[in-house]
Amino acid sequence: MVDDSGTLSRSTVVAAPPQRVWQIVSDLPGMGAFSPENTGGSWRGGATGPAVSAVFLGRNRSGLRRWSTKSTVTRCEPGRAFAFAVSSVGLPVAEWSYDVEPEGDGCRLTETWRDRRGPLMIRLGRLVSGVGDRAEFTARSIEQTLQRVKERAEQG
Repeated sequence: MVDDSGTLSRSTVVAAPPQRVWQIVSDLPGMGAFSPENTGGSWRGGATGPAVSAVFLGRNRSGLRRWSTKSTVTRCEPGRAFAFAVSSVGLPVAEWSYDVEPEGDGCRLTETWRDRRGPLMIRLGRLVSGVGDRAEFTARSIEQTLQRVKERAEQG
């Protein structure tokens, strides 16, 4: 499931142009419509959209639990790639990336999660989110997110 570097990836083929798919996955405030855990959030520090070094405050939920994270965009290539590093209380949590590659009349969307938590964040994460097996939960979440993004992109 998760490789030796703590990385997990899933892909899907989307019958939509790469630019449309990229616009969906790089719209962090809108990702709450697709993610089982993220509920959206807001750009911070004068940022109004995706750009390298832009900061985003993400809101998350699991059942009755709610928490926020800080994300910093690390890669932003319109129509091709979007990535961000997530932290909480100043400690690293994860890196997320979306790669969009042309394929046939559409594209292949790959979502990747890299676990960056140390022992303290693993324990805190379980308490805050209620998720015991983060890798298993994330694998299911990525699959759901990819399916929802695919459906939205293919609707036009």
